Amino acid sequence: MSEQGSSSIAGEIAGGRTSLGIELGSTNIKACLIGADHQVLATGTHGWENQFVDRLWTYSEEAIWAGLQAAFAALRADVEKRHGVALTKVGALGFSAMMHGYLAFDAAGKLLVPFRTWRNTNTERAAAELTRTLGFNFPLRWSASHLYQAVIDGEPHVADVAFITTLSGFVHWRLTGKKVIGVGDASGMFPIDAATHDYDAPMLKRFGEMVAAHKPGLDAPALFPRVLVAGEDAGSLTADGAKLLDPTGRLQAGAPVCPPEGDAGTGMVATNAVAPRTGNISAGTSIFAMVVLEKPLTTVHEELDIVTTPGGDLVAMVHCNNGASELGTWAGVFTEFAKAIGGKSDANAVFGALFSAALEGEADGGGLLAYNYLAGEPITGLTEGRPLVVRTPGSRLTLANFMRTQLYAAFGTLSLGMNVLHGEGVKLDSMFAHGGMFKTAGVAQRLLAAAIGAPVTVGDTASEGGAWGIAVLAEYLRSGKGKGLGDYLNERVFAAARLDVAKPDPVDVKGYGAWLKQYEAGLAIQRAATEAIS
Repeated sequence: MSEQGSSSIAGEIAGGRTSLGIELGSTNIKACLIGADHQVLATGTHGWENQFVDRLWTYSEEAIWAGLQAAFAALRADVEKRHGVALTKVGALGFSAMMHGYLAFDAAGKLLVPFRTWRNTNTERAAAELTRTLGFNFPLRWSASHLYQAVIDGEPHVADVAFITTLSGFVHWRLTGKKVIGVGDASGMFPIDAATHDYDAPMLKRFGEMVAAHKPGLDAPALFPRVLVAGEDAGSLTADGAKLLDPTGRLQAGAPVCPPEGDAGTGMVATNAVAPRTGNISAGTSIFAMVVLEKPLTTVHEELDIVTTPGGDLVAMVHCNNGASELGTWAGVFTEFAKAIGGKSDANAVFGALFSAALEGEADGGGLLAYNYLAGEPITGLTEGRPLVVRTPGSRLTLANFMRTQLYAAFGTLSLGMNVLHGEGVKLDSMFAHGGMFKTAGVAQRLLAAAIGAPVTVGDTASEGGAWGIAVLAEYLRSGKGKGLGDYLNERVFAAARLDVAKPDPVDVKGYGAWLKQYEAGLAIQRAATEAIS
């Protein structure tokens, strides 16, 4: 970078002509600072993990704030290292997080029970009743399912509930004082009316009646946050909020904050997949595909969530609880092995070597099967999971086949859900992919193309993912007035983007199809493992 260019960026940062996005993912909290041209100026990350407490997946309230503060501190250090300027103010900011789940508060703002994440599958009865009564698929992880399950279980805290929200909504509330939520994240709490961009009023009324039948006096519709679409006023960073994010006190208050969004919505923004017939796949701890619909689906499918883009358009989501975590665990084992024999123990180098080996594997995986089920998986009817590697005596266990099978496993359940969309006649012009597993060029992207039978595009923002996406939504709030979100992305963000497209390889497609058939048959092994191994 030229001295003039570096000086210009430093001036942009010092002058607060930037936008900050922070996303709380399942394993990392990432902060991303962008300029007015949407280019990344600095990043910061903090690793964290959920805990399995009392048979429920959770993150503590302390971990949430410590993680946000650590990610922001890392970003500030990166700004100073790269540009030699202190980060004291931003032009706009936004927060996004893993969708769904349940955060319940009393009238004084006290968290009543530990955060129940999207990963929990204890809401089966509630989700089934809501789906049957309201004629709309309510997945296990949706906030309404969690609330209704707590009500029908007679949990003591329900008597004191005054407000429920998602993780992004919680962070936004604490930093701005506003109980609002972006429409994309709201659509993972309760169904959205595509015409009004608000909760579906008749359904919400009926939901309130269902809750009141168990808990008279509880006004369930009044518990939800107010819904906003991208670009709408969602408040500003308060003095208390600035101090909570940056305990050093150097970050100035007053910056506008965009509506808080879920990781699905920021993934759509990060891949320019907000228009009908476009879609994206986000791969992290979970993996999900989002396809923007031209029209509503004809029937209710339990394999599909119906959510929205940050602009409010209907989206069919295929959500799988289990994504790349098991892949990362195996990479950790190989990293330990490399270190033990005196080789390179750099995690990125190990990932690169393992992913490259996968391309040398047999197209059908050589007779190996793998299941990445660390948690239950509603699409395949499992309430718990057991990670497995399975092979027959005649299988060919090589590093290449093993790694190809591990990558296939990350996409297996997703493929089953995508088949339902194909049956509805949904058409796709483009499918974008993002997430850390796409950093190694041409590997996961190529195998994913085979798994879904469609071209897969990866852009130069793929590895920045949702943190960059929410930063773009913050910049859209700051400078995009008068433009629709789709037009803004096409004209201002992605016009000169570098894109790499991988088309399905016929050999890979045939091999993956054979592997998937065995994968489906082998689900009986997964079910038996959950029953036999506690």
